[in-house]
Amino acid sequence: MMLRPATCSWFISLRRFGSTNLPPPPESLTTPESHSLLNRVRLLATCGRLDQALSLFYANGETHCDQIYASLFHECARHGSLREGVSLHHYMVGHSPTTQHNLYVTNHLLNMYCKCGYLDYAHQLFDKMPERNLISWTALISGYAQCGLTDNCCRLFTRMLSEFRPNEFAFASVLTSCVEGYGQFGLQVHALALKMCLDACTYVGNALITMYKRSGICDGTTDAWTVFKFMEHRNTISWNSMISVFLFHGLRARAMDLFTQMHSKGISFDRTTLLSIFSSFLSNDNNTDMFFRFCFQMHCLTVKTGFVSEVKVATALIKAYSDLGGKAADCYKLFLETSCVWDIVSWTSIITIFAEREPEKALLLFSQLFQEGLVPDWYTYSIVLKACAGLVTERHASAVHSQVIKLSFEGDTVLANSLIHAYARCGSISMSKQVFDEIEDRDIISWNSMIKAYALHGQAREAIQLFCQINIKPDPTTFVALLSACSHAGLVEEGIKMFDCMQRSYSIVPQVDHYACMVDLYGRAGRIHEAEKLIDEMPMEPDSVIWSALIASCRKYGNTQLAKFAAVKLKQLEPRNSLGYVQMSNIQCYSGNFDEAGAVWNEMKDYRVRKEPGLSWVEVGNRVHEFASGGQRHPEREIICSKLERLIGKLKEMGYVPETNLALYDLEEEQKEEHLYHHSEKLALMFSVINEGHLNARGSVIRIVKNIRICVDCHNFMKLAANHLQREIMVRDSNRFHHFKDGICSCNDYW
Repeated sequence: MMLRPATCSWFISLRRFGSTNLPPPPESLTTPESHSLLNRVRLLATCGRLDQALSLFYANGETHCDQIYASLFHECARHGSLREGVSLHHYMVGHSPTTQHNLYVTNHLLNMYCKCGYLDYAHQLFDKMPERNLISWTALISGYAQCGLTDNCCRLFTRMLSEFRPNEFAFASVLTSCVEGYGQFGLQVHALALKMCLDACTYVGNALITMYKRSGICDGTTDAWTVFKFMEHRNTISWNSMISVFLFHGLRARAMDLFTQMHSKGISFDRTTLLSIFSSFLSNDNNTDMFFRFCFQMHCLTVKTGFVSEVKVATALIKAYSDLGGKAADCYKLFLETSCVWDIVSWTSIITIFAEREPEKALLLFSQLFQEGLVPDWYTYSIVLKACAGLVTERHASAVHSQVIKLSFEGDTVLANSLIHAYARCGSISMSKQVFDEIEDRDIISWNSMIKAYALHGQAREAIQLFCQINIKPDPTTFVALLSACSHAGLVEEGIKMFDCMQRSYSIVPQVDHYACMVDLYGRAGRIHEAEKLIDEMPMEPDSVIWSALIASCRKYGNTQLAKFAAVKLKQLEPRNSLGYVQMSNIQCYSGNFDEAGAVWNEMKDYRVRKEPGLSWVEVGNRVHEFASGGQRHPEREIICSKLERLIGKLKEMGYVPETNLALYDLEEEQKEEHLYHHSEKLALMFSVINEGHLNARGSVIRIVKNIRICVDCHNFMKLAANHLQREIMVRDSNRFHHFKDGICSCNDYW
């Protein structure tokens, strides 16, 4: 697309043409008294004291000049004061009836209604105007554009063409309103701008860039870049708009390069520039290190220019570091060191960073928020509930739930959905169901959250029954939850029916998450060849989740050859992920091939891949205790291990046999058993039993959270321990909940 330089001589004459309908300068129509009043009213209004300006206006009983009405309507528009503007309009009709027919005043009145979003009345006023000029048309077009009423905006612009030649403001308004679905109209407007030599005007050029970003036109990025390149005069908005186009289409490297050019040319950037770039950083990118360095450079610029003291910029910067994988502690340090007055958005942002990583810290920050005199909104509560979902018990979720009810937020569907999730993750499926039943206006997330809750607790039948009651159209996430539920419960045929139903009845095209569930479904049931066949038939490349599921299935059923193939694929996708190495090592150990298992561990060392340590958490005495495999981290390790050995002795009498074939090394039998005895969940259980008096209620459920999948040996151990101790033990591992009671597990040994 070749763009011609704009010649605006016709536009100068057009502005003159438009001004012929405006009143002459106020001095020629006002008395000295009214001119003095006009100046005082203007001074008050422009200083933000609109109420005082209006009081002064109403207190003066004389007939007011047109300029005072126009000035006050202008200030009402600027401040968004619709109520005051409507009152002034009524006063004008009653006290100065001739003024309402003045085009200059009516245009200001029309603009006021448009700026305040009162567009139905604005259009009525426009239709009743005995005389209209270019400003009248442009004001209403701009009003529709600002309120996102694209269809009205485009229709009015088309009508205007039969009476007036649009100016650059009309072009800019209609172009920025061209969202997806209006691309062809946007192209026609661009062609008209070219014909009228207005395409290179800065306002129009900026609007064209935005139009090509938002309208969904094929290859819009190239067209936007062409417009940008041929603009004679670019301002900060021009650069921001082009950077935004690149970021919108995921071209972050090009966006950063353009910002570098902008800065090297000495063009000033503003907060919009910074907010756009900071909001684009993500950690799941192959160039995370490069983006992190660039983020640090941007951080330095914000300090140098003083933008870091602006709360919106500082909040976006902290979030950017977090999204790039920065440590939560470093983000919090920046939060403390930045000298600006944090608002509720900033506090919610820092709480969000800790919500998944350190939920206890998130709750502590939430309590500090109140000490700062801030009032959390519904979104803050939803984030805090997300943090509660990461804790061991539902105690904190219940406390936050109480606050939600106290503030009359319980009718909020988003918060109710968060409560369903939090209670389910904390082990209280009954409370999740209670919250779900109380929701009056359930959305698809409500249904999905409850189905996921059932899936997490292995209650697949309940999940399917709930799906049969759904009264709105399910989405892809619904079927991910259903397929996951079927997979964990071994309902293979039901899962296959769901997978077919998704496509046949709801026209939902299976995505990689659905295929991952199906591979897991087949694999857990031992139908390895069907899982392999499904992977081969997938229309997209399998991701790491699919290969991980296949490896786990191969390990369970001893298919070493296929496991090796899947492990290679997994390592290709995620070379720093220890899962493929560990699973392969376990398979070799299970088969007695300790040399090959050792070779896998040596390979991990060569590539500096670290195994994720097995950790467990238990809450005792209102405090969360962490245990690592071996128990080296805990100060009471000796007494815990001593008591644990006695318990193991009693369980052996009941039939407990350590699964020594799961040991990772070629150790002596006695060493293998000792290695298994000190798994983190066993230590957490023993600590809870020792401190039984500090649990919330004697005889209550022992709740343990584990960061990885529970092993076969610990699963067998927990079943017998629950029977011997006459206690229910609830373990939440990385996949699901296990409810151990009376010697059996809720998963029926299928996990």
